Amino acid sequence: MASGVTVTDEVITVFNEMKVRKLQANEDEKKKRKKAVLFCLSEDKKHIILEEGKEILTGDVGVTCQDPYLHFVKMLPADDCRYALYDATYETKETKKEDLVFIFWAPDGAPLKSKMIYASSKDAIKKKFTGIKHEWQVNGLEDIKDRHTLADKLGGSSVITLEGSPL
Repeated sequence: MASGVTVTDEVITVFNEMKVRKLQANEDEKKKRKKAVLFCLSEDKKHIILEEGKEILTGDVGVTCQDPYLHFVKMLPADDCRYALYDATYETKETKKEDLVFIFWAPDGAPLKSKMIYASSKDAIKKKFTGIKHEWQVNGLEDIKDRHTLADKLGGSSVITLEGSPL
């Protein structure tokens, strides 16, 4: 079911910047990398846009934001839907990994009309986010507030840490 909603170039740019990790990046560039970002529908409900002020930069971690995952969860509105990208760093028994997770936030308290347009527009944004391995639909804080749930999504029981915090 397509809604006719389009994805803005800014959203695609943010995704591409998050997807590409430059090994030669200097400290300044690393601090400006986005750890998490929220996307919403424009006022006229015709475009998926970057939600102003709803991002966590890697440079914020440990400075203005002690726990990026909890900070991210607190950015999600209790009464409306959102799309999000979260750059998860985690360890399995074998290795340390970083993966982008696409999250469709549709809380139970969101208006039915909002849930319907976000659900019908999800394919538009997913098609632009090529190479995403992990997608997660979340319907309430109970589903997302605990790191264990995300850890299970990323790699099952072999995940030992997430963001450097023991699980």
